[in-house]
Amino acid sequence: MGLTYILRRLLTMIPVFLLVVTLVFFMIRFAPGGPFSAEKKVPAQVLKNLEAKYHMDEPLIQQYFRYLRDLSRFDLGPSFKHSNRTVNEIIAEAFPVSMELGLISLCWALLIGISAGGLAALKPNTFYDYIPMSLSILGICLPTFVVGPVMVLIFGLWLNWLPVAGWNSWQDRLLPSLTLGFAYAAYISRLTRGGFMEIRHQDFIRTARAKGLTETQILLKHSLRGGILPVVSYLGPALAGIITGALVTETIFNIPGLGRFFIESALNRDYTVVMGTSLLYFTLIFVCNFLVDIVYVLLDPRVKYE
Repeated sequence: MGLTYILRRLLTMIPVFLLVVTLVFFMIRFAPGGPFSAEKKVPAQVLKNLEAKYHMDEPLIQQYFRYLRDLSRFDLGPSFKHSNRTVNEIIAEAFPVSMELGLISLCWALLIGISAGGLAALKPNTFYDYIPMSLSILGICLPTFVVGPVMVLIFGLWLNWLPVAGWNSWQDRLLPSLTLGFAYAAYISRLTRGGFMEIRHQDFIRTARAKGLTETQILLKHSLRGGILPVVSYLGPALAGIITGALVTETIFNIPGLGRFFIESALNRDYTVVMGTSLLYFTLIFVCNFLVDIVYVLLDPRVKYE
């Protein structure tokens, strides 16, 4: 992969990022209500002072360019609802929790998905194929707000094996990460099976089978690199989706991640927090897809980006 391609991708991000900033800024400003409308009624002079403090008394276009200027200095501004806290501080505190939850969930998804898909591809049209693929359909159909409470009910309340809330010990990570990774494991298992089933009919696989290698050796030594390519393509949006889509899971298990602040800020019209988290999520999606493109080329030398 040449340096030209990398630079072109990075330069492409600039206008797209500016477009996202513009859309989110004006969409949240045109939404009904405001950051101070839900507060108890205050004197007009106090409300005027609040608006002046956060520059909301300025024309909207002037506020927009002020935000762009601050953003160029990586200053996401103060929070309207969390007094004496900036958006940078909120993200620095909460985003590592969401990132940790997302990475653990992705590890579960890869471990379960690749194992189930590989087993199904190794024994196609048998019991070992039908059961994992049937469970994968179940994982795709059930949303996290159904899987989460069911796992809390079974493993937390009935069996009393694991805690159902908090983020203090390693046991607290198990239920939410399994809940979040369950659906992605279902997709990965089907992609893995499809990739392996497609590549097992290639000529070099027939040659390896003619040499007397077992199906397990063929799967691990010859099929893995090519068969895993659909999963690699899926990892970019999957990682971004796991982290940005953890809002429900963080709420169910009372996890102090960024999703909680995002929901609160959206409901309370905390403009700067909504802007900051939205831009962070967009950047994360771009970076994940960009890294997947690079890994894809390393795994498949036939693909060249000019």
